[in-house]
Amino acid sequence: MTTPVVPGRGTLRPLGLHEVRLTGGHWGERQAVNAANTIGHCLNWLERLGWIDNFTRAATGAPFDRAGREFSDSEVYKLAEAMAWEIGRTGDPGLEADFTRLTAAVAAAQEEDGYLNTMFGHPGQAPRYSELEWGHELYCYGHLLQAGVARLRCHGEDDFTRLCRRAADHVCEVFGRGGVEKVCGHAGIEAALAEFARATGEPRYLEQARRFIERRGTHTLGDGGFGRAYYQDDVPVREAEVLRGHAVRALYLAAGAVDVAVDTGDEELLEAVRRQWDATVRRRTHLTGGMGSRYIDEAFGPDFALPPDRAYSESCAGVAAVMTAWRLMLATGDTGYGDLIERVAWNVLSGAAAPDGRSFFYANPLHVRTVDQAPPSDGALPHQAAGGQRAPWYDVSCCPTNLARTFAQFAVYLATADESGVQIHQYAPASIDTVVAGSRFALTVATAYPDDGTVVVRVEANQGSERTVSLRVPMWAEGASVTGPDGAVRGVEAGAAATVTAAFAPGDEIRLHLPVAARWTVPDPRIDAVRGCAAVERGPVVLCAESWDLPGGADVAELTVDASVAPVERDGRVYVAAQVHDRDGAWPYGPATPDEEGKAAEVALIPFHRRATRGPASMRVWLPTG
Repeated sequence: MTTPVVPGRGTLRPLGLHEVRLTGGHWGERQAVNAANTIGHCLNWLERLGWIDNFTRAATGAPFDRAGREFSDSEVYKLAEAMAWEIGRTGDPGLEADFTRLTAAVAAAQEEDGYLNTMFGHPGQAPRYSELEWGHELYCYGHLLQAGVARLRCHGEDDFTRLCRRAADHVCEVFGRGGVEKVCGHAGIEAALAEFARATGEPRYLEQARRFIERRGTHTLGDGGFGRAYYQDDVPVREAEVLRGHAVRALYLAAGAVDVAVDTGDEELLEAVRRQWDATVRRRTHLTGGMGSRYIDEAFGPDFALPPDRAYSESCAGVAAVMTAWRLMLATGDTGYGDLIERVAWNVLSGAAAPDGRSFFYANPLHVRTVDQAPPSDGALPHQAAGGQRAPWYDVSCCPTNLARTFAQFAVYLATADESGVQIHQYAPASIDTVVAGSRFALTVATAYPDDGTVVVRVEANQGSERTVSLRVPMWAEGASVTGPDGAVRGVEAGAAATVTAAFAPGDEIRLHLPVAARWTVPDPRIDAVRGCAAVERGPVVLCAESWDLPGGADVAELTVDASVAPVERDGRVYVAAQVHDRDGAWPYGPATPDEEGKAAEVALIPFHRRATRGPASMRVWLPTG
């Protein structure tokens, strides 16, 4: 099946790229731009900086000056995964030729016992597995195996998948029973081994994933500069109450734990991850769905410590959050996980790549105080400087390749199936053609969502009898309704699923109406950093103010809003009642006095994912109300 996650058991069945296809709209365009621009852009930078050439030079057996950070091999593998999914989706012969060349370069560096890494084990380098806390060797294997899964499912066995199998066998030999009893400082190998086991039918890969999950939190690694919680080696997975430490590591580990729990029937482990996820979403997640509130260690902070200007909310953490939520939904059948996938997709992933797919956000803060100058187009930007402007590349460029692989496979997150019918989780123009209970069931989805809240599902074929079509109704969608083929309209509770069961005939339609009008949102009062503020959402899209839209180009620091006045929609834009101040004082403190009134204004807001597309600007999501 041409899909990244195929659990051995679970409530919902994922669909492959041959069963569900984007046919237009925002996500269809995002996927087309990814194919036309982003994948080639990433390949060009990997070649330009010598990160691919590392493999060629490692193959010589002679000392060499290696390019890139210790984990740069993983960027090559993530790009290989993006290429594999895109080839599976379109059959692009030019991309196939690029993939073949990339395979040859990587294969040349693999050693006889399956070891494959350009940072360790070569003349003049540190020994293999001598720096598990920071070396990223197993993490790199994880992305290699994920690329191998994509290639196996879209193409079948070839030189690339064979080198992946040799690498997986090597990991099992070195870190299996009687071997090195440690884990990698950066999780990722766990989910990769579990999925590679599913793709190859080799159970020992799943067993090795299980071993890594059980070892995590048993202090097999050194304390490190940020403490063991940074790489989740502080508490065993089953005992943890919330996700903590480096956000991407924590989420990759959670995804792997779900995979292991599902395929081994370990309900205790699955419940542990569900508990951690629920606590994290309630207490450590930004309005955009972004996860990670600290720049210094790219990590989750304490509960409700969610400062908008210091929200790291790394793009890779967005990818990892989607991976984890998707696995939880497949395992449990709880379509509420689709709400978080939607929130992250629209507000983190969509805007993390520029409209042309050639520049990227590493971090996604909800408040940009300074008007940063556009980054240079001919050099890699330090990733710690990321936030206000997209850059074409970074010294740590994990995000561009992660986005590329996610957009290439994005269609699979739209829908699932079971023995009763089809469940639609994300709304975009699409075609769905699958088998339900042994017979064909085909649908098309037509919608301009979220610009418009109407979703029309048309039955194209039903070779069976009675079927159920289920459509997710987001938690924010108060007043949603669904109309079945019989024309009856009924209300649907927000956060529930709109289900229609019928012996559908070709041409039958289901209409879902979601109220997407702009609305004010207020924060939990325990989030100190945004107390006294409000934000505007429209459907699943978080809006923001940019200095471009303030009178006279004022800074967003001078803006206050009146949240008692409903947002106004006009000519495709959302406006809020506001005041723009001109405060200037030598000392910013004093006795409590009524706020000085500023100049009244009606200020236009823009979708958060479209920020920084008009040039440098200050920006904020959470708007002071006084």
